[in-house]
Amino acid sequence: MAAILTAARLARPLAQLAVKAPHLTEAPAGRQSLPELPFSATSLPGRRPYATEVEEIGERPVLITGCDSGFGFALAKHLHEKGFIIYAGCLLKEQGRGGSKDLDGMKSDRMRTVQLNVCDSEDVNRAVEYMTSTLKDPQTGLWGLVNNAGISTFGEVEFTSMDTYKEVAEVNLWGTIRTTKAFLPLIRRAKGRVVNISSMMGRMANPARSPYCITKFGVEAFSDCLRYEMRPHDVKVCIVEPGNFIAGTSLYSPERIQAIADKMWDELPEIVRRDYGRKYFDEQIAKMESYCGSGSSDTSPVIDSITHALTSTTPYTRYHPMDYYWWLRMQVMTHMPAAISDRLYIY
Repeated sequence: MAAILTAARLARPLAQLAVKAPHLTEAPAGRQSLPELPFSATSLPGRRPYATEVEEIGERPVLITGCDSGFGFALAKHLHEKGFIIYAGCLLKEQGRGGSKDLDGMKSDRMRTVQLNVCDSEDVNRAVEYMTSTLKDPQTGLWGLVNNAGISTFGEVEFTSMDTYKEVAEVNLWGTIRTTKAFLPLIRRAKGRVVNISSMMGRMANPARSPYCITKFGVEAFSDCLRYEMRPHDVKVCIVEPGNFIAGTSLYSPERIQAIADKMWDELPEIVRRDYGRKYFDEQIAKMESYCGSGSSDTSPVIDSITHALTSTTPYTRYHPMDYYWWLRMQVMTHMPAAISDRLYIY
């Protein structure tokens, strides 16, 4: 027991020694040992070589949701450079704002932006009709669907309204399911790929993040069930579980955190305000503000993981683009008894 506790507490110091995270790996099997010290990026656990890429990339269309900013915007440009035909789903296209303006400005016949609100069934159905009418050969289908659109928030359970829970779930979970169901016939025709963007918080929970964790746990379960069902159809379903990339995606800013906090406090029941007090509430908000500038500013590990899932002849089931500290923490939280993992990381 003492050895386990010591090893886990060494996670953060060890992370500082790693040059680069193991971002194209599945979770190592239980029999796999941790790397010996000293180690480099090439000795990280579970690292495997790239497999052969699929042929005729330039003939393969891919739909990416959430291309207004962040991972989706960067991925659309990256896959375009590799030769894919890109359908970039953008929430703000009809408003002429966000990533669609820049992507349209590329003036490429392989970069096509699509108005797509994953919470709106009519929007999703129109996107299906548009793609079906513009595909070179609809009978060959859609090679890839990347369910990237998502939102996040924070707040302890008693601080979070039911409307907030529903709002986050509508985008992250139901939006993923709605979009997948709509495009699955095209994916099956192509014997293509579904790549769902989950999170390390889809594998391990965290205080004050229940709205986000719930939806990402749901995406994990949906993806696993879909993978089992699609195997007879030669459709591969992959899950990408990014670590902390807040600094690289501008997911939170101090202004947005404060706006969420002000609204949260205003809507709290009086009994909750009185029991917790404003001092405790402000302390939790301060923790979140310190968190908003954390994480990696380099999103390339996530982009590389998604690219591998779309291009490899044998893609992995799960990808873990995260630094070593979070990778080890995830292994402990998901494989060790809760009495141990909670003591190490939560209490």
